[in-house]
Amino acid sequence: MAKARFQDSEKTMSYTETDANTLPIASARIVYLGPVAPHWEVYHTGGERKVVDTFRQRVLARLLLLPPHDPQFKRNRERIIKDAELERVTLVWDLGISED
Repeated sequence: MAKARFQDSEKTMSYTETDANTLPIASARIVYLGPVAPHWEVYHTGGERKVVDTFRQRVLARLLLLPPHDPQFKRNRERIIKDAELERVTLVWDLGISED
């Protein structure tokens, strides 16, 4: 993925390439606990535990009091997914809904 960056001195745009094939350094599972707050928990499922611990703090700050049917949940979920991509954390979401 290319990211655009403006250089102030020349008012030109340059692109920096990011490696799309970078391996994840950790994995986590985000679980919906039910209708009574706190609604969410983040579990370490592999990789560097310290990365998941700091990621957990940010996830819970965004989701702790939001049930999945809340309109704010969708926006925050997208932010969490983007944050996971930047931190190279693989996510699995368990919303408690069967896929049958």
